[in-house]
Amino acid sequence: MAGDDSPAETKKGSSKNSKNSKESKESTLKQKSPAEFFAENKNIAGFDNPGKSLYTTVRELVENALDSSESISELPEVEVTIEEIGKSKFNSMIGLIDRERVDTQLYDDYETDKAREKRLVKEARASEIQAKNLASGKKNKEPGVSKVLKARGEASYYKVTCKDNGKGMPHDDIPNMFGRVLSGTKYGLKQTRGKFGLGAKMALIWSKMSTGLPIEISSSMKSQNYVTFCRLDIDIHRNIPHIHLHEKKANKEKWHGAEIQVVIEGNWTTYRSKILHYMRQMAVITPYAQFLFRFISETPEKNVTVKFTRRTDVMPPIPIETKHHPSSVDLLLIKRLVTDTSKKTLLQFLQNEFVNINKNLAARLIGEMGPDFSPGMAVKSVTAQQMVRIHQLFRQAKFDDPSGDCLSPAGEYNLRLGIIKELHPDMVATHSGSAQVFEGHPFIVEAGVSVGGRDVKQGMNIFRFANRIPLLFEQGGDVVTRTALKRINWNSYKINQTQDKIGVFVSIVSTKIPFKGTGKEYIGDDISEIATAVKSAIQQCCIQLKSKIVKRLQAREQQERKRSLSRYIPDATGAVYEVLKQMTEEHTNKRKRYKEEDTAMLEKVSKHIITKETLKEKLAEHVEQVDYEMALEYATQSGVSEEPRENIYLQQLNPSHSNFIDLHSPTFVFRLIL
Repeated sequence: MAGDDSPAETKKGSSKNSKNSKESKESTLKQKSPAEFFAENKNIAGFDNPGKSLYTTVRELVENALDSSESISELPEVEVTIEEIGKSKFNSMIGLIDRERVDTQLYDDYETDKAREKRLVKEARASEIQAKNLASGKKNKEPGVSKVLKARGEASYYKVTCKDNGKGMPHDDIPNMFGRVLSGTKYGLKQTRGKFGLGAKMALIWSKMSTGLPIEISSSMKSQNYVTFCRLDIDIHRNIPHIHLHEKKANKEKWHGAEIQVVIEGNWTTYRSKILHYMRQMAVITPYAQFLFRFISETPEKNVTVKFTRRTDVMPPIPIETKHHPSSVDLLLIKRLVTDTSKKTLLQFLQNEFVNINKNLAARLIGEMGPDFSPGMAVKSVTAQQMVRIHQLFRQAKFDDPSGDCLSPAGEYNLRLGIIKELHPDMVATHSGSAQVFEGHPFIVEAGVSVGGRDVKQGMNIFRFANRIPLLFEQGGDVVTRTALKRINWNSYKINQTQDKIGVFVSIVSTKIPFKGTGKEYIGDDISEIATAVKSAIQQCCIQLKSKIVKRLQAREQQERKRSLSRYIPDATGAVYEVLKQMTEEHTNKRKRYKEEDTAMLEKVSKHIITKETLKEKLAEHVEQVDYEMALEYATQSGVSEEPRENIYLQQLNPSHSNFIDLHSPTFVFRLIL
């Protein structure tokens, strides 16, 4: 029929519709939630693999616990527990029944009879060689690590628990604080420990990806008569919390703080040393905190318990949120500040939204912007073009540098105490630099250098801290590593870079840490202001150590001289006494005449007033006198007459704790009780 389509035309039309449908699907605009983005790019937040994920989870929970305690000026007490969960226990937790293997060849760890026989023969040969070497007294080579046949799909699971005595969290805020990515309290301009502001949220995302189990939070604030318990996970696609249970329980123990528990896939074996190093370095930089770390294995002999005790109750001040410096803002930030400000006029906006712009300077800036600007113009009426003009002027104008009052460094006292507490060095020196600026952001560099110590390997041992958290990865490209290895002439400070046990500790605090790399694990070497400050701080420590080392060398040389002279005293005494006896006999027999003063001495020898012992005592006294005079002359020539002087600072009296005053020095704190 004329009205019917031919089969060819129908097929062609169908093909065309299918093509249009495909193009429509491809051109559909898709969006990802923040949670979905970080789930797909988990390596950005430090969750590269199961082992690194276990380490990062511990780190995030510990740093949140410290921030919480310090926010209410409470001496931190942090308990961290990692409990190994076997496959059977994990299956029972998720309600899965264990099933025996049926088709063994299906699995990745399947071993054929021929391969098994070959492996057993190789192991028997290796055991025989070791036995022969042992019998002949030869040293056995370290046995190679045998490959453990483990299926790719077989995972290790761990329950990570972190408990603190901090501020706690409001009951109604807990779901969003853990179940909504990029929501939190650390997004102002201030010194913070966090790198991304994710905290435990990323641990929850990793838990959902690897185990599917929810996170459990217990929290109570000061003076609350209840403890909040919340069990939740996260809807990754919608970036909202999925609450399983949210209830209040009686707080009979009057506890305040938070306890967070999460079950994740991990690898304790490969990251054991990193986690323990992290806890140890955290104890160095926060000696006012008490840490208790436990690893509970399925086999009790593999259990680990480490306690890092508190050594001081002197805490750094709480970091203060500050305003942006004009030279550090970009166009997008200016637009956001204009949108969010509560100020009415442009003059008020410039004066109150930025640091180091007073009323007079704000008026001068507005006058420089051109006739289209006036002090009384409404800030909300500023156009996009006018914002560009403001940005250009901010980049060209000269402003005073921001102060470091908003920063909270660890302090020389805490840094020195932490080094002594954990490393027990023979000598240690610390230095805290003044606040400096890069790109409009203030920063402070503190350094410590130690020589000798316990559990310190020979050579250079570098410990890096950024905003009072340890940096353990990607050390080679860090500004501290490069400075310590390439820019310090250690020999000029009497320190042997390869033979001595040297510890270099550098802590950098700032409102913006210029991390490099996706994982934010190191500070680049391309910012000259920071590189110069790091070098200066390390050199100041070395200058202090040099005086101590020179004195130690001087004392050692003095002991060697004294030992060498004292070794000859008996022989010299015997020889002199024999000569005196011979002279006495000659004088008595009148075979030889001596002067009057010599005669008096010979008479004392004959009457046994001068004996061998008295000569020995006099010679020893002379050695002591000569040794002292030589040491004094050496010290004068070397310019080492006294220890370097150190300032003592009087702390401002706190009205809430007015019963004492602290006298601060880099080496001690003296508390005067009123």
